[in-house]
Amino acid sequence: MNFRYIAIEGPPGVGKTTLAARLAETFEGEALKETKNNPFLADFLKGRPGAAFQAQIFFLLNRYRELSELAQRELFTQTRVSDFILARDKIYAYLNLDDTELALYEKIYRPLVNEVPTPELIVYLQAPSDVLSKRLRRSIALVPSDSDLREIVRAYDYFFFHYSQTPLLVVSCAAVDFGDIETDLTDLIQEIQLMPGGTRFYVPAGG
Repeated sequence: MNFRYIAIEGPPGVGKTTLAARLAETFEGEALKETKNNPFLADFLKGRPGAAFQAQIFFLLNRYRELSELAQRELFTQTRVSDFILARDKIYAYLNLDDTELALYEKIYRPLVNEVPTPELIVYLQAPSDVLSKRLRRSIALVPSDSDLREIVRAYDYFFFHYSQTPLLVVSCAAVDFGDIETDLTDLIQEIQLMPGGTRFYVPAGG
């Protein structure tokens, strides 16, 4: 396969982690899953002043550390499939931080982004917020509000609509749930293997 570092991205509930693990197994590689534990997250969810910035910086530094470690593990000797990119952090920062916090955040973010490996391919899983809400309610207890989820989906779509740094495969997941381990991946794997440069859109059968 042409790609040794693939990143799976998309909003909550779209199936990133499950897909990353299954693709890593298919390509006889390694899956990199983002660590979710954040000691500031509870205070942020409660609306405590300043907690949003603390939670965001913790996520940023943790994501940076995990991707830096990936770069040190002889990245190109086997396929790696991650369920996040560092830019995810910036998407959420612009949703959650005020202007003063964003200015400080940018000063921390900018030098870090150039120090982590860039995916050779990003697979962006795209789905409407109402579909994601239903899937999330089946799997987790704490689900973002409908308005918050719409904002997250809108922010992801905006980011990847303007994305051109690497090859990008946009996959419609409105009718296909890659969070279900029974979902067939044959056609998606073929799309990845034949992926050219630039941006390509893929609608799975039934989607």
